[in-house]
Amino acid sequence: MLLTPDLVPAVVASGHSARVDAKIAPRFAPGAKVRVRNLHPTGHTRLPGYLCGKTGTVAIAHGVFVFPDTNAHGLGEKPQHCYSIHFTAQEVWGPTASAKDTLRVDLFDDYLDPA
Repeated sequence: MLLTPDLVPAVVASGHSARVDAKIAPRFAPGAKVRVRNLHPTGHTRLPGYLCGKTGTVAIAHGVFVFPDTNAHGLGEKPQHCYSIHFTAQEVWGPTASAKDTLRVDLFDDYLDPA
């Protein structure tokens, strides 16, 4: 189903999840080092551009979900794993960032390569 703006309120109110019950092996396990691909897609994406090329560590494997980038464009659900990736602030914002700060961002398989 293509999610159009007029359908959003009903979908949100339903409380349904984008989780997919699919037997897809995860590419990464918690503790794995990953690098965010240098992608710059046009249109809808859940990939924050400031993370392109950055290296982080898989903190949590959330399971399989509908890939929002293809689903939003009517190109299918393309189910895949989503992971919480842990980055140091210095990796993301450079050496002047606090060495004590970190961030976690949920990213899909299509955004990641092994580091």
